[in-house]
Amino acid sequence: MKKKVVLIQDNVDILDIMDHVLTDEGYDVTASLTTDPIDNIEEIEPDVVIVDDNIKGNKKGSEVIEDLKSDSETEDLSAVLTSTSPDVPKKAKECNADDYIEKPFDIDQMLEVVKKNA
Repeated sequence: MKKKVVLIQDNVDILDIMDHVLTDEGYDVTASLTTDPIDNIEEIEPDVVIVDDNIKGNKKGSEVIEDLKSDSETEDLSAVLTSTSPDVPKKAKECNADDYIEKPFDIDQMLEVVKKNA
């Protein structure tokens, strides 16, 4: 069975690249420019959630991850924060993310982070 990834990014080009690469690697990807997939997290049952910190909407990606990690239903779900911010390692730690991907990212490094957490 394919590992499932929920991928939420703020940029359509980055979203498309990550979606394409992960799909080619055999992942079942739910890709979005909004946090809508988070509302259906129980139905999707992903192995890992990758969220950009600067997504459009009411919450930052770090807040989405913090909410997932503080909910007993989703606290064990692997969550990865992405950002162009030089503070992404600190932000990831503060929101209890399991890992982070700094943008711009190296595709091999991104895949390594996803494989480690999925």
